[in-house]
Amino acid sequence: MTWLKHNTKAVDNDVDVCLLLEGTYPYVRGGVSSWVHQIICGLPEYRFHLIFLGGHPDFYDQPAYEMPKNVVGFEVHYLLSNQGHIKPSARSGKSKLFNIWSRFLSYFEKKGEPIPGDLLAEVSEFLDTNGKLTLSDFLYSRASWKVLTERYLKSAPRQSFVDYFWTYRNIYQPLFVLSKVSQNLPKAKLFHSVSTGYAGFLGAISREKTQTPFILTEHGIYTKERKIDLSQATWIKDNHSVIDISMHKGMDTTRKTWIQFFEQLGLSAYHQADHIVALFEGNRQRQHTDGAPTDKTRVIVNGINTQRFEEAYQRRPNNPPMVVGLVGRVVPIKDIKTFIRTIRGAIETLPTLQGWIIGPTEEDRDYVRECELLIESLGLKDNVKMLGSKNVAEIMPELGVMMLTSISEAQPLVLLEAMAAGIPCIATEVGACREIIDGAAGEDAEIGSAGEIIPIASPVEGAQAIVKVLSNKERWLEAGDIGRIRVKRYYDEPMMYGAYRSLYKEAISGRHRI
Repeated sequence: MTWLKHNTKAVDNDVDVCLLLEGTYPYVRGGVSSWVHQIICGLPEYRFHLIFLGGHPDFYDQPAYEMPKNVVGFEVHYLLSNQGHIKPSARSGKSKLFNIWSRFLSYFEKKGEPIPGDLLAEVSEFLDTNGKLTLSDFLYSRASWKVLTERYLKSAPRQSFVDYFWTYRNIYQPLFVLSKVSQNLPKAKLFHSVSTGYAGFLGAISREKTQTPFILTEHGIYTKERKIDLSQATWIKDNHSVIDISMHKGMDTTRKTWIQFFEQLGLSAYHQADHIVALFEGNRQRQHTDGAPTDKTRVIVNGINTQRFEEAYQRRPNNPPMVVGLVGRVVPIKDIKTFIRTIRGAIETLPTLQGWIIGPTEEDRDYVRECELLIESLGLKDNVKMLGSKNVAEIMPELGVMMLTSISEAQPLVLLEAMAAGIPCIATEVGACREIIDGAAGEDAEIGSAGEIIPIASPVEGAQAIVKVLSNKERWLEAGDIGRIRVKRYYDEPMMYGAYRSLYKEAISGRHRI
């Protein structure tokens, strides 16, 4: 089936679910994108309209997925508008509208207080609307300058005004795009965002403007991940070498401003959502900590097609292959450098060991190059290979261990896939990794362990875990079989489809509306 063109609108009443997607499906393969494709294909009775929010057109290539037949509409919108196309010109701006805009902005400086729904709807109605408050007004009007300087003097008088000026523009300009999108929404029975952030905020606006049910699913905790990104961002210059992202202690004003912005996006999405889904209990508790109402949250675990890996399990060798696989994007959050250093430590005991990095390398070319240089500097060109994207089901029997060294994860599908193929796993203690490998408390945990859990950024412990798993044939086979039992019992995809089918029906019918 060929792809629908960008911004193909569905006919009114043709849409059951409008999916709100940020930087994922259909342009990025793996992770959340795999799950989105899985849900669309697994619920063929529902007709989906997709709204994709990206940064800039240059960030995305051709779609990585073929569009399922039950997708009846598809839109693409880029948040980083090219303001260079807007000719600077003096203008007064509408003071009344900018007063409302200023009140709206004040909530991004408040802790724990979501933007009221009526204010959300009001602002989204006039942003980027001709004759009201356009992007040109935001960029160049006297009324906008007045709001900007007042907010600076109130919230950041000790910060460089130049830094504040550009931070202000960069943070709030994408909201004009979201407003324009919200003014042209499809007539759907349900809106479903797969993150907080910009997509979740669009969901919050959509809920308030249309009074249509809104579901929010979080795979990772978006706000937490943006805090990690901002703590490592080199484009923000400050004099602090250590950043306490939990308390904002020692952090410069620019980072604080960005973090407060993303916190408010998430908080407003939580409060507007009718139902909030986490992938595991730890993330559900984190949602509560971040302001999600307790009675709206629930856990629905991911599921995989375990039958897809049946042949891989049958092909599993009797002796563990001396190969450690890492399946994932070559990006900093996956901490590929620690994986490389871990292999370097493990080959001291297992000299024939191979480390295979299996996943796309297009997202962060600079980081990929840094990893390549690290492989060369450690003398690992014969031991560590970047294989690019591969058919995971086909490559599984060649692996002795599946390893994740990520500094943040939600519920990694790749661990479930390896377990379905009878391959033991080693993962950092992030997200649901311990629950997947060792089992949730109760009957699940009694099955046993499917591998090893290691600390973040710990190549020594990682190397020890590799040696432990691969050096004992009987233990290797047992751990693989334990994982297979667990994934077939608790993570088979029909269970996930059933849970979302019930949730969609519940939301659309209005039952238990909060």
